[in-house]
Amino acid sequence: MSRDLGVALNTTKAWLSVLEATYQVFVLRPCFANVGKRLVKTPKVYFTDVGTLCHLSGLKDPDHAAAGPMAGSILETAVLSEIVRTLTHQGIDPQIYFWRTSAGAEVDFLVESHGRLVPLEVKTSATPRPAMAAAMKTLGADLGDKVLPGYVIHMGDVRLPLGRGVTALPFGEL
Repeated sequence: MSRDLGVALNTTKAWLSVLEATYQVFVLRPCFANVGKRLVKTPKVYFTDVGTLCHLSGLKDPDHAAAGPMAGSILETAVLSEIVRTLTHQGIDPQIYFWRTSAGAEVDFLVESHGRLVPLEVKTSATPRPAMAAAMKTLGADLGDKVLPGYVIHMGDVRLPLGRGVTALPFGEL
């Protein structure tokens, strides 16, 4: 990010820590419990407010935001914001991570619950399919019983099983 902005690394870190401390952004750190696999270890930064994200991206029309190239990022931001908000209001310090291998398998969010991980995959599609849970199966194979049943969060209105240990969950039920 520093290179892209043309700013010194220490300056970028300082400003990012200010944004994180003031709850403007959420820094999502990677889960790399499996040391035998090549995993991506660079954190991801999310705005805590979807409106701020859309404004800074120049999106003023909800239809354009929902159908445009940033729709997936916007929905991920909304899901993460809801999870953080819900856990914080319950008095729980949110422990949320992402998981991505160098081969490209990725699970958007891993929410820690009692020392185990609940995987969440976010999809803009309104029609969930079992293939959407493929990365969760890879995660489960790598981390075993540390992984709890997961969810594919989608824009549709139906809740249904997508396979063993994976349920499609409408965003409205989050």
